[in-house]
Amino acid sequence: MKVLYRIALLGVLLLTACSTPDTPQTAASPAARTTDAVPDTPEAEDLITVLFFGDSITAGFGLDPEDAFPALLQQRVDSLGWPVRMINGGNSGETSTGGLARIGWVLERPVDVFVLELGGNDGLRGTNLAVTKQNLQAIIDTVRSRGPATEIIIAGMEIPPNLGQERTAQFRAIFPDLARTNDTALIPFLLDGVGGIPELNLPDGIHPTAEGHAIVAETMWQSLRPILERRMAE
Repeated sequence: MKVLYRIALLGVLLLTACSTPDTPQTAASPAARTTDAVPDTPEAEDLITVLFFGDSITAGFGLDPEDAFPALLQQRVDSLGWPVRMINGGNSGETSTGGLARIGWVLERPVDVFVLELGGNDGLRGTNLAVTKQNLQAIIDTVRSRGPATEIIIAGMEIPPNLGQERTAQFRAIFPDLARTNDTALIPFLLDGVGGIPELNLPDGIHPTAEGHAIVAETMWQSLRPILERRMAE
């Protein structure tokens, strides 16, 4: 009941905040160039690379870059002395269609771990859910074609029940369905423990605060850590 209450509250906040939507970055923007490009240097060849490919949640909208969860995870692996490079490929306002359009040039070379965090904006904007699922599958297919050994984590999202119980259920099912079909790791709800809790979100009610991102980082770490440990053991 607590989870449903928080998701319902998140729905109210999202709808009241819709007058201030994310501002999408263009492919030519400096932010997109610096965060999206997968490094291709001699030093990078020795690192396990993790690419977080998502929207404003991944980008850390409204925060300093070092407060976003990918940067917090970089700090964690650095403290452990692990040879891992976290790359923030978040793009504010991104939809699954936008993600599909840019995935080809984002993957200038294969990555070891690919975290897919897209679909939330589709759900809120009324995008046909079949199209959303097709786009996400096409992104996964592209990642696998570029690097068959790349491990994928699908970060699921929720939409508020006041958008319709049927749509809510259908949207929620997209992420576990994709994980089963593609044999990937799954985080059922990336914003678990954060979504719908006012003190963990910015005034827009949508984007996590720095404290919220710390919780998101911990949620992501639970899925990411065993993959990294396995990769380092190879």
